[in-house]
Amino acid sequence: MPKTNTPHEKNMDETLALSQEGYLYIKNRMDKHKSDLFKTHLLGQEVICITGKEAAEIFYDTERFVRSGAAPKRVQKTLTGENAIQGMDSEAHLHRKSLFMSLTNNQHPKTLADLAYKEWEAVIPRWETAEKIKLFDEAKIVLCKTACKWAGVPLLESETKEYADDFAKMIDAFGAVGPRYWKGRAARTKTEKWIENIVDNVRAGRLNVPEVSALYKVANYKELDGNLLEINMAAKELINLIRPIVAISTYITFMALALHEHPEYKNMLLSDADAPHMFVQEVRRFYPFTPFVGAKVKKEFVWNSCEFKTGTLVLLDVYGINHDSRIWDKPYEFQPERFRNWQYNPFEFIPHGGGDPANGHRCPGESITVEIMKATLNFLMNKIDYKVPDQNLGYNMARIPTLPKSGFILNNVISK
Repeated sequence: MPKTNTPHEKNMDETLALSQEGYLYIKNRMDKHKSDLFKTHLLGQEVICITGKEAAEIFYDTERFVRSGAAPKRVQKTLTGENAIQGMDSEAHLHRKSLFMSLTNNQHPKTLADLAYKEWEAVIPRWETAEKIKLFDEAKIVLCKTACKWAGVPLLESETKEYADDFAKMIDAFGAVGPRYWKGRAARTKTEKWIENIVDNVRAGRLNVPEVSALYKVANYKELDGNLLEINMAAKELINLIRPIVAISTYITFMALALHEHPEYKNMLLSDADAPHMFVQEVRRFYPFTPFVGAKVKKEFVWNSCEFKTGTLVLLDVYGINHDSRIWDKPYEFQPERFRNWQYNPFEFIPHGGGDPANGHRCPGESITVEIMKATLNFLMNKIDYKVPDQNLGYNMARIPTLPKSGFILNNVISK
């Protein structure tokens, strides 16, 4: 193939720069190079970073990319679980994905939203007597209870905070080094053992759960070869249903921040039936959540005069696409109304990944996230009044994942 003039970072390794710039690492270089792609070196290997709608369409083409081997082991050992669904491809992935689709579509988003709303209502008496409340910490517990109740996983009140914290530590370890990372590793090991024991009890008939529950379906799921999932893998995949629900606590914290920083939308939220959905979508677009996602080149191809060689790791700039001025007017302004007449495109708005969740690697739980956020927004707007005391509401874009530094403190909570 002919030589190309693909932009290339000059440093031998950019891992330190990535840790210093976080969510903005890829976008900063796209702006510098005035390009939709560039080459770099991260963790000792050559990486191609890409951005834009066309890049997303290519990235989610299963003829060009595979997920196997794309996620570093350190991410698998904390966030996703080793060799779980996120790293699968082809027929095996589609077969496993059908399990997840069956548990995240149809009535499930509404069921989870209703469960979450009831859990939010239950905290009101305690909040009314508390000196202050940290919303992020409360959301972790509410969503852990919600997810386990929905999944059929037995969870004692006395152990809820412990396991909610463990799920959060797995998430927090995604972009971490040092103590944050090792806490995430320990939390995953502990949680996998807990869930393994529960799955074993279901299979042995010592624990009876509804056949429609996620626990029952995962425990009894059979691979393409007709065999049950190995028990550790069953635990990982059940965690891959519960952990993302707990992760919505980050979106909820940013949603509360949006309500606080943009009070001009409160009247619209109360009077316009479409406003809650628009507001939630804009929170998911505007605030940092997923920085980027990775895949490896399956079959050599050329795009934008750049050679994509088989086995090369490619990172798609999720945060950058959700702030791409070619897609979004004034992308760094918070404007929920942009979603009023928005025409859905699976490669322009990708907080949960791009493409079709049924056939690709877009997260199947996107509608669950939206419905739980809407239920929580209803709770914050219509069920309680509260004050927001002085606190540090800033968030560090270099930290992956990031969050308002205070966790969003409330006080003077009163039921409406």
